[in-house]
Amino acid sequence: MMYCRSCGGADEAWSVYESMEFPNLVSWNSMIAGFQVCGYGNRALELFSQMHFSGVRFDRATLVSILSCLCEMGDGLEYCFRLQCLIIKTGFISEIEVATALVKAYSSLGGEVSDCYKIFLELDGRQDVISWTGIISAYAERDPEEAILLFRQFLRECLAPDRHMFSIVLKACAGLATERHALAVQSHVLKVGFEDDTVLANALIHACARCGSIALSKQAFDTMIPRDTVSWNSMLKAYAMHGQGKEAFQLFSQMDAQPDGATFVALLSACSHAGMVEEGTKIFETMSNNHGIVPQLDHYACMVDILGRAGRISEAKELIDKMPMEPDSVVWSAFLGGCRKHGETKLAKLAAAKLKELDPNKSLGYVLMSNIFSTDGRFNEAGLIRKEMEGKIVRKEPGLSWIEIGNHVHEFASGGQQRPEREAIFSELEKLVRRLKDFGYVPQISMALHDIEDEQKEEQLYYHSEKLALVFALMNLGNRCYSGNIIKIMKNIRICVDCHNFMKLVSELVDMEIVVRDSNRFHHFKSKVCSCNDYW
Repeated sequence: MMYCRSCGGADEAWSVYESMEFPNLVSWNSMIAGFQVCGYGNRALELFSQMHFSGVRFDRATLVSILSCLCEMGDGLEYCFRLQCLIIKTGFISEIEVATALVKAYSSLGGEVSDCYKIFLELDGRQDVISWTGIISAYAERDPEEAILLFRQFLRECLAPDRHMFSIVLKACAGLATERHALAVQSHVLKVGFEDDTVLANALIHACARCGSIALSKQAFDTMIPRDTVSWNSMLKAYAMHGQGKEAFQLFSQMDAQPDGATFVALLSACSHAGMVEEGTKIFETMSNNHGIVPQLDHYACMVDILGRAGRISEAKELIDKMPMEPDSVVWSAFLGGCRKHGETKLAKLAAAKLKELDPNKSLGYVLMSNIFSTDGRFNEAGLIRKEMEGKIVRKEPGLSWIEIGNHVHEFASGGQQRPEREAIFSELEKLVRRLKDFGYVPQISMALHDIEDEQKEEQLYYHSEKLALVFALMNLGNRCYSGNIIKIMKNIRICVDCHNFMKLVSELVDMEIVVRDSNRFHHFKSKVCSCNDYW
């Protein structure tokens, strides 16, 4: 273990280990932990298997090291399941450290959070702040509402949260529709005396920005003392996701911390969302000479996105061809998005083929190519792509939207399936559409992606998930859990042109601000205008 930590030399440590005639449990554990520290997870697993089949009894430390290895391996879920069976069989499931490490492993490997919770319950009232943090962390990204409920349960049991738990809970708050949960957590942070903690302040900036309140993010940033590079990056990212490119550049000019690669990803992203092509190009070309930051894959992806959105498709393709590393799926998806926006079908086919090659199980390349063909009226070719998806069992991510009403997050799918209020929502939506048509609304039926009659295409567009969420919010204005003349909606995929136009008109009609967070950015609709200036 000493060799691994001081020299990074797993091979030297292995030589010492092999020279031991009779290694004991401490020796086995030290070598397994050494492999784990050096990032040689497979060698650690092989050694553990050898240890187990040799009849050497392992202990808690052995299991924690092996589970830590699994967290760093993308294909370790099956091994994790087998290890859990062994842990249950040997009784180590009741050990807090082992159960917590098992929860983390399952969560990191994409296991079901319900399975994580069952493991957590095995501790039967002996959970400590570390095990609680582990289970809240498992839920934070995939079910943030449940993560907040678990945090409340933790507080009810009179346990004291630490800094790490607060940072995880604020991360969960970033996945919710409104900022009220983040502010409630921040009040707990102040109550226990962590108000000067830079990590927590950074997490608050991020959470408020992700919940649609750039003003609260700026307030948190302005009151911070001291600020580190992450603080500046968090605020730059906040401006970027809200499309405030000029504000991002103004902030960067005041930055008194050393910028890093993430700083320039945030700046380039801000340029992309604000259509600041020349500024983005200048930053990209000078970041190496002026700041010593060599562009990496994510910087190239941002630059391809900037050029693609602006219609400079040939320049984007030229940049990809000159990249010093192989472009990844993010680069090709950015390029494909630009091709889709500007109707470059030939190059779109190339990008889609690259995406299928790099991510054969991801639907993005198939869906965007199908959309391009459908928009051009080439429904046969679009149908062939959908059949290809079915043949390869590639599933399109369903369009979902969320809105918070009455202390509860409501989920909507396109078509309003599984909503008990479905008929009432449809009735109100039809009334709203009639009013909007008098107001100038013309459904963008070119966005409906099937070879059907125009009237059917209009109906198909009406039932997109964000429209249903908006109507439900208008039906429940008195039950909103946040104040102000504003409606906040979250969406998991990019908002379509028709829904974008719809939101602009509704904001004028009902005299309210409508904030939609889609997969790319925030849209603030007010008085028939969107903050993105129709550039997204």
